[in-house]
Amino acid sequence: MENSGGIQASLAGRYATALFGLARDEGQLEAVGTGLAALKDGLRDSAELRALTTSPLVGREDALKAVKAVAAAMSLDPITSNFLGVLAQNRRLAQLGNVIRFVNLLAAAHRGEITAEVTSAHPLDEGQIAALKTNLKTRVGRDVTIDPSVDPAILGGLVVKIGSQMIDGSIRTKLNNLALAMKG
Repeated sequence: MENSGGIQASLAGRYATALFGLARDEGQLEAVGTGLAALKDGLRDSAELRALTTSPLVGREDALKAVKAVAAAMSLDPITSNFLGVLAQNRRLAQLGNVIRFVNLLAAAHRGEITAEVTSAHPLDEGQIAALKTNLKTRVGRDVTIDPSVDPAILGGLVVKIGSQMIDGSIRTKLNNLALAMKG
């Protein structure tokens, strides 16, 4: 499997590579992927979980107790639970979001897929995601996994990032380009 030098060069990337390697070696990629998806949803939906992972005021021992409780409440697999404990012990919980993103990229590459990070102004429905997957597969010649995110600031359209390639079809960018053109 090919690893991006960019992933391994970052702190979160090194943690992600270690977690992915352990999950792969233990045959637990699916369980870890499910646990990380639940954590990603938790980070998005829970202000308390975001505060736990980002606040410098939460001490090492308190963070460790809290992540153990979170892991138990979310019924996370042992590898993901232990990994959260490692992040808490090393005071690296702030890296959790990036670790999840990088593990998803590594898992997609392992499956022979490529991941497209898609930003839209509003949440995409399943039909739109399926159509986007089909269009991107035609463009890149490989199966594509969509990692959706929402950013109302783009106003409309999509911003698609596949590896180092970015396709910016957002209304915000089009308006900025129009404004520059009108300035002469």
